[in-house]
Amino acid sequence: MADMRRRTPEPPAGPPDIEFKPGMANELLHELAPLLAGEGIDVDNIDVPDLDTLQQALNRAIERRNLAMFTPVGHARELAAAAMRLAAEAIADADTRLAAAILDQAQPESPDDSAATVAGCTGLALGLLDQWLPGHDTSAPDGLAKLARLPAGHWTGERAATDILTLARKGRAFASLDSLIARQGGQHVLYGSALALAAALQAWSRHAATPLTDLARTVIR
Repeated sequence: MADMRRRTPEPPAGPPDIEFKPGMANELLHELAPLLAGEGIDVDNIDVPDLDTLQQALNRAIERRNLAMFTPVGHARELAAAAMRLAAEAIADADTRLAAAILDQAQPESPDDSAATVAGCTGLALGLLDQWLPGHDTSAPDGLAKLARLPAGHWTGERAATDILTLARKGRAFASLDSLIARQGGQHVLYGSALALAAALQAWSRHAATPLTDLARTVIR
């Protein structure tokens, strides 16, 4: 069974895994079809003046797609919030196996919104931290950025969590998702998001003299 807790410091992330699948480019192109249509491009009859124009349109479409994936709304947001709330509570309670089990239930995709997704959980956590730590959310205590510290010990995702806290103090964690995932990998960024969220909640809970569970149910939504 997976455990977020490690006996030794987390090693640096290795190079990203690259997997080539036949037809992947064509599949992605058709997935982006509605977004490319807004750029005036019909994926079944591509007619652009040059490849640079097509590449720029693809870049914009992928950026909008990724933004939607990492910004859950409605029921998808409720699922992501519940997962990250439970994971942060488990970390705070030192139940690190439970925390890992909760995070590992997040799915790569959930077209019917029946499960929390990795992107949704990660994006929600980083978005909240970007609001709390720089003081954009007036309900968060002043100086929370200085109070938030990662739980003691070694963790899977601790390198990502350290980066996330540094970026969130400037309100830039969500905007840095691409580079975070490129450096650390998707799973480590998910685990790091939960660690950073737990660190902020623990600091907030101590400052407000409020049980962390009660606080998490109020502010993670």
